[in-house]
Amino acid sequence: MREPLPADMFDELCPSSLNPIRFGDKWSALIIRCLEHGPRRFSELRVPLSRVTPKVLTQSLRSLERDGLVKRTVYAEASPHVEYELTPLGRSMLGPMASACAWAEEHWDELLDARESYDNAARIDRAG
Repeated sequence: MREPLPADMFDELCPSSLNPIRFGDKWSALIIRCLEHGPRRFSELRVPLSRVTPKVLTQSLRSLERDGLVKRTVYAEASPHVEYELTPLGRSMLGPMASACAWAEEHWDELLDARESYDNAARIDRAG
């Protein structure tokens, strides 16, 4: 039995949610992180990715599969199920993603300040 994914793996105040560097769509990098330690079922991915609708999660998984980063395996056993896992190409993304996450963590305060400043200026523009 594998270790379950923690529900708070991607807390809204996590550096990965603030990372301005995108890998694929908005959720792809988070999905890749979920698959870092081995295959997962869709329902397992839904736990830490609870902010993602099932439809969007499916679209993101299909996109990752199309790009050759994720492999989808259907098990036609007594209780059929599907698992997703990183391909070797997908695993090659882990290093660059770790660097991007480290960068976001190092510049966390600057990123938050920039976003807050931008949002405040946008509010003033709309009000004026």
